[in-house]
Amino acid sequence: MAKLLIVDDEKAIRGALRDILEYEGYSVEEASDGEQGLEMVKQNDYDVVLCDIKMPKIEGLDLLLKAGEMGRGAQFIMISAYGNVENAVEATKRGAFDFIQKPPDLNRLLVTVRNAIERGKMIVETKVLKKKVYKLNEIVGESDGIKKVKDTCDRVGPTEARVLITGPNGSGKEMVAKRLHERSNRSTMPLIEVNCAAIPSELIESELFGHEKGAFTSAIKQRIGKFEQADGGTLFLDEIGDMSLSAQAKVLRALQESKITRVGGDKEIKINVRVFAATNKNLPLEIAEGRFREDLFHRLNVIPIHVPALSQRPTDVPLLVEKFLDDVANEYGQPAKTVEEDAMNFLSGLPWTGNVRELRNVVERLVIMCSDIITLDDVKAYASPVM
Repeated sequence: MAKLLIVDDEKAIRGALRDILEYEGYSVEEASDGEQGLEMVKQNDYDVVLCDIKMPKIEGLDLLLKAGEMGRGAQFIMISAYGNVENAVEATKRGAFDFIQKPPDLNRLLVTVRNAIERGKMIVETKVLKKKVYKLNEIVGESDGIKKVKDTCDRVGPTEARVLITGPNGSGKEMVAKRLHERSNRSTMPLIEVNCAAIPSELIESELFGHEKGAFTSAIKQRIGKFEQADGGTLFLDEIGDMSLSAQAKVLRALQESKITRVGGDKEIKINVRVFAATNKNLPLEIAEGRFREDLFHRLNVIPIHVPALSQRPTDVPLLVEKFLDDVANEYGQPAKTVEEDAMNFLSGLPWTGNVRELRNVVERLVIMCSDIITLDDVKAYASPVM
């Protein structure tokens, strides 16, 4: 049952609203002025607050502002006999869900209350989903190398600096890019990922910059590229060491001028994009052998972050195993399994040439193939794929 609070210094108004809302099945409480209303908002969780604007002690707009500062999740519907545009605009600026003039139209009031409750539910659901996504994208580990990675992400994330993430395949470079984005001022905007190694060289420019209709044989309609899709947000260029030299030149120009041109087009398009890049290659060596542009390397390598191989941080293996056990259990709708101590020690001592990705696959295999308690014999039987 939704819980509502009516804050109004007119007893008759409070009574009338309460009768209507309780008839509709809501739980309703009252406050006779702004000061009492503020105390009740502090002490209780309300879904909706119907709040008069002109009140003694604390006015409605000030109560709205103070509730927002406290982080209360109640949706405010402001009500007033002074139904002017200025009041409505000011209420909206301060975070009100809606503004209703006295005496309120019954149908509009009930629809507004229902919509406010739904909005509150959506906000809560979004917060829960964000927490779940954050947990999935969490960088797990307490080794010195991983602590340095996390600390650098937290320091660099809120800036606009470009970041070059290096490390072997499967070590978690994508997780680093996501952590950086989540801590940036662009976190509400999209993070667009491009796996440069997975796109044929003849298509990479169209993928990044888009193309106009008729630009080439199969271009039957206009396409928006990844740079435009990421406008206002972040572009993550994974495995950039595999990008062709011609595409590298266009990426360099986009970074220098904050403009792109679609393939087959002549119109320059302004973009506002922060770029993270990642590679498992030794880019200085690639530069020396003529496969990577040195000027692009220096554009990207403002902040370097190196993700160590899992074999270099064996103390992180138990933490990762516990996380993956929970993740797989949630995915399959099962209780999480446990790993015996000697089995965990054996896992920590394996070479993990595939890094975190390989460990995740092994844990999933163990969950599927083993009983509730995973033993050393289980690990020896299933930790390595049959070749």
